[in-house]
Amino acid sequence: MGESMDVKMLLVYVACIIGILIVGKIFIIPIKIITKLIINSFLGAVLLYVINIVGTVCGLHIGINVVTALVVGILGIPGAVLLTVLAIFI
Repeated sequence: MGESMDVKMLLVYVACIIGILIVGKIFIIPIKIITKLIINSFLGAVLLYVINIVGTVCGLHIGINVVTALVVGILGIPGAVLLTVLAIFI
């Protein structure tokens, strides 16, 4: 009876570990995406700030708001370049 309990406990431990790995995989992918979005948004905001400082010489200003943060957050540095080009031509 003691040996069958050991096998059952081992199976329970293995099942729990597999369950934890599955749940971890489910949650780690969105966390990576959110982390990348936050890092891109921060770097883009810094780049937009630098563009605004340098752009004061020629009258270029890009507002840092929710829309520009999302564009830069999703696209990264190319998004900041896109907003700069749009600000120049519009």
